[in-house]
Amino acid sequence: MERVALFPGSFDPFTLGHQAIVEQGLRIFDRIVVGVGANSEKHGLLTVENRERLIGDIYRGNPCVETVSYGGLTGDYCRQRGIRFILRGMRNTVDYEYERGMMLINQRLYPEITTVLLFTPPEYVAISSSMIRELVSYGNDPIELMPSNIDIKNYL
Repeated sequence: MERVALFPGSFDPFTLGHQAIVEQGLRIFDRIVVGVGANSEKHGLLTVENRERLIGDIYRGNPCVETVSYGGLTGDYCRQRGIRFILRGMRNTVDYEYERGMMLINQRLYPEITTVLLFTPPEYVAISSSMIRELVSYGNDPIELMPSNIDIKNYL
């Protein structure tokens, strides 16, 4: 049976840290579905469509990575798609506490789904989507914080 994991997040925008988690995940899973959460009440830097397009551009030609957007609960989406694993990344203890709480709730509601937490590599721990959004809002180019083939200006 193919081992597929959903890597959910807002990815506004997708960073080198996110890319590192996908790369680590591909050592464990046959396929990764990068799930861009669609929350109509949140207005960020990029539209959901442009986030999905940006991630799709990074993994174009890689059949092991799929990019989708979805609304609602992550566990419900996993059930609908028959996905049995949720992949998450952790940068620090704050992330750990949040992810642990989510895992415990998901375990109760969706016992057939296993959450796998991976550590962000140390060189990417300080990078966050919110940091990139702030840099862009002040006219700076976050090129060193994003995957190498991505120019954020093409997605704004």
